[in-house]
Amino acid sequence: MYKKSIDRPGLILTAVAAAQFMAALDISVVNVALPAIRADLGFGTAQLQWVVHAYTLAFGGLLLLGGRMSDLYGRHRLLATGLALFGLSSLAGGLAQSADLLV
Repeated sequence: MYKKSIDRPGLILTAVAAAQFMAALDISVVNVALPAIRADLGFGTAQLQWVVHAYTLAFGGLLLLGGRMSDLYGRHRLLATGLALFGLSSLAGGLAQSADLLV
């Protein structure tokens, strides 16, 4: 059965709050960086919309997949893995040199 993790509610709340802060910060960075993306990578208006849509679709789809995987493999392991992958993919997006690579 499932192990209750109410013995450390402060630690759990801190981890979840940090993960939510990281996601909200990344969404804000994408929206703030749109003018720079347009200038540096030569995006048009329609292509800029794809940057936001691709990010949102990937985030939502992987959120559903992550929920199911956390049931199978454990919440702690998946949270740590998800945060690491999220950070690496954000770094890869920040280092993109072309429009195709970014989207």
